[in-house]
This record gives sequence, C-alpha cells and structure tokens, in this order.
Amino acid sequence: MNILFATSNKNKLKEIQSLLPSFIKLLSLEDIDLSEDIPENSLTIEGNAKQKTDYIIKHFGVDCFADDTGLEVEALNGSPGVHSARYAGNGRNDKDNRDLLLKKLEGIKDRSARFKTVISLYYNKQQYLFEGIINGSIAIEETGDKGFGYDSIFIPENETRTFAEMSLGEKNKISHRARAFSKMISFFKDV
Repeated sequence: MNILFATSNKNKLKEIQSLLPSFIKLLSLEDIDLSEDIPENSLTIEGNAKQKTDYIIKHFGVDCFADDTGLEVEALNGSPGVHSARYAGNGRNDKDNRDLLLKKLEGIKDRSARFKTVISLYYNKQQYLFEGIINGSIAIEETGDKGFGYDSIFIPENETRTFAEMSLGEKNKISHRARAFSKMISFFKDV
C-alpha cells in the first residue's frame, strides 16, 4: 500500500518511516513534486492536520495523511500549543522557540506539560483522526543532542531523560507521535 505523508520536515519523515510496518510504502511531498508550504493556519492542532490533508486531496487527489503536534505547558495555559513551530515568531528556529519557552518558565515550579499529536488520514474518500498524547515536564535547561523541536527540554513521564537524550528507538516506544501512529497502523491492519 502506498500513502503520502504530507510533510516537508525531514526529521519527522525519518521518525515516521521507522514506525511503519513493511506493508505501507511511504511517499513524500518530493514524490509528487510539491515544494511550496502547505497552509496550516487553523486555531487547533486537529484543524492544522485536517487542513494539510484537505490541501493534498484538493490539488493531487491521492490518499494521504498529515500530522500536527503541539507542546502544551500547564503554567502557560496550554501555550505554545498550536503555535509550537512558530512560538518565537516567523523566521525563528527550534532553538529560538526553546529559549523563549525556558525564559517564560523561569522561577515557575509547576513545569508540567504534554505533547499532543493529531493525525488526519484521508483514505478511500474518508477522513479519520488519530490522537497521541504524552505527559511530562519541561527541564530547567537543554540536555541531549538527538531529536528536534522541543525534544531537548521535554522529559516524558516516568523518565529522567529528555527525548533528546534517547535513541530514536527509545523515543518511538513512548512518544506522542508514536502513540498516534500506532492507532493509524492498527486501523490499516483492520481494513
């Protein structure tokens, strides 16, 4: 089975390829010659995921899935949430986002947070949503050199290490993205 993953994030693509069973062949945006950014300006994580699959269906008409992820910090009323990728502003990078988050949490004791991923799957003319959540907390400082995004400051529950201190295999056993993709893979096994 061939299915398109609507992302231009190479780190995400690599992470997801390692999760998929052999019966699913993953296609990328490069495979359909799409180089422009797909709009994602919804007010929710679910909305952004759906917006991406809707775009692919409208312009290319192929079965596809897309995900959106947000880091929700309790002490910041769920921020950065849907704005996680651009938390420090347009044109900023992952490091800028992490630095801003750590600065906003200075002196705050409750550092509880959660990562939430929502996958929108468009398959056989139907749309499905799958959600994965992992609770944890925000570290005082960055540690680890693996992963991407907020991985170097997020400590998953029942762990002492950040995601960035874990191997990809370790992260993929517990991460929010892995949990959402596990639900999607189970769906495919049942169809």
